[in-house]
Amino acid sequence: MTTQRYVQNILQPHVLPLMQRLPGAIFQQDNARPHMARLSQDYHRTVTTVLWPARSTDLSPIEHIWDYLGRQVGNPTSLNELEARLQQIRNEISQDVIHNLYVQCPIVSHRAFALEGVQQGIIPPFFCLFL
Repeated sequence: MTTQRYVQNILQPHVLPLMQRLPGAIFQQDNARPHMARLSQDYHRTVTTVLWPARSTDLSPIEHIWDYLGRQVGNPTSLNELEARLQQIRNEISQDVIHNLYVQCPIVSHRAFALEGVQQGIIPPFFCLFL
């Protein structure tokens, strides 16, 4: 995805309006090029941003889903099999599991950000979330 498409198709029509309606919400993204490009960063000036720890996968609900998918997928022998298996696993994840990851995210994030050393990406394992 290009930066321009990211801004035009995701940030402008969806993310920024949502963030403006949800005071105190945290919009998290990784360091993908479209996210870090100047054009994207210009749009982020309209919402509050937080310096996120460098290695903070424990604070990202989606990372727990990716980890779960990776552990469950097995060893597919073709791209079609991989796609089918990932879709099957995704469909089997209960909405309660996903909901709980997102409910816990603010609690875990606030605790982690209060810790000394978090700017270096040091987050104690007892703040990790697991499926």
